[in-house]
Amino acid sequence: MEKQVISTPVIRRLPRYYRFLGELEREGLVRISSKELAQRMGFSASQIRQDFNYFGGFGQQGYGYHVGELRQIIGDILGVHKQTGVILIGTGNLGKTIASHMDFEKRGCKLIALFDENPLIQGTSTAGLTIMPMESLENFCQLHHPQAAVLCIPKHAAQQLAEKLIRLGISGFWNFSHFDLKINNPDVIVENVHLGDSLMTLAYYMHQKEEE
Repeated sequence: MEKQVISTPVIRRLPRYYRFLGELEREGLVRISSKELAQRMGFSASQIRQDFNYFGGFGQQGYGYHVGELRQIIGDILGVHKQTGVILIGTGNLGKTIASHMDFEKRGCKLIALFDENPLIQGTSTAGLTIMPMESLENFCQLHHPQAAVLCIPKHAAQQLAEKLIRLGISGFWNFSHFDLKINNPDVIVENVHLGDSLMTLAYYMHQKEEE
């Protein structure tokens, strides 16, 4: 049977469902209808049902969704319990903030190493990990087999480093380098993150509001 292709917008909504259902669990809510969930999240009920139907549908007629069970299922789809081994390269202000505050283990990843080329910070500790020199990268990958890398490095270094990391077994990138990686390998997943794009989107809507 041919595997169903799920669109990127649907996949990008899954973490939001997971996060929101966690908030409902903490409120003590046990079950919720698609209509109630839609009202709380700002979606339509039909959109929610359509999204969930890509994965088989999880509700019960006349009951709705069991909040805890639905969150568990979505978490399994997202792989939050698999603990993918992750390294982070570039421990400047952004890298340190991500390492210290992202809470990787609640999001399906385990941060296992930090690297930086700056000798002044090598040997110091961030998020309970010692920052290692870039010269240790290859040996570390051969010994510990990390699967993904967070790149918080200058844009001019991103492509070459990514290609080296792929040769060392890395198959996923969370890329903050302000450079869109060009990886011609279907087995490698790249998530290019541009925080400035989000800020400019906000600026656009603020401008449109002023124009109106």
